[in-house]
Amino acid sequence: MTQQERIQKAETHVFKAVFPHTTNHYDTLFGGTAMQWMDEIAFITATRYSRQRFVTVSSDKIDFKKAIPHGTIVELIGSVKHIGRSSMQVLVEVYVENMYEEYREKAIKGSFTFVAIDEHKKTIPIR
Repeated sequence: MTQQERIQKAETHVFKAVFPHTTNHYDTLFGGTAMQWMDEIAFITATRYSRQRFVTVSSDKIDFKKAIPHGTIVELIGSVKHIGRSSMQVLVEVYVENMYEEYREKAIKGSFTFVAIDEHKKTIPIR
């Protein structure tokens, strides 16, 4: 399998509903919850690419472009953007949809960097 085919195969899509327990006092998705979901999707994407152990080393930039109200659906999409010797950059985009309308918009975009590790937590090359 080519590297491009592996990247395409690793793309990860997850849907979540925004319920009241995930919102802040403005009745929108709490930023920390969004970041947790994004890091999880990025981790899954990195793992699906190479089936190795990974740890998050940074969240490079996260842009909150639109508030996500409760009672909506979000789709998180993780995609591999760069592969180094032992590190990988994963882009996560979050789209918001109204539950009862045909409307969808990008709300958040963020980049996460992971490092491959062995069973002793030492950095290793990505296969």
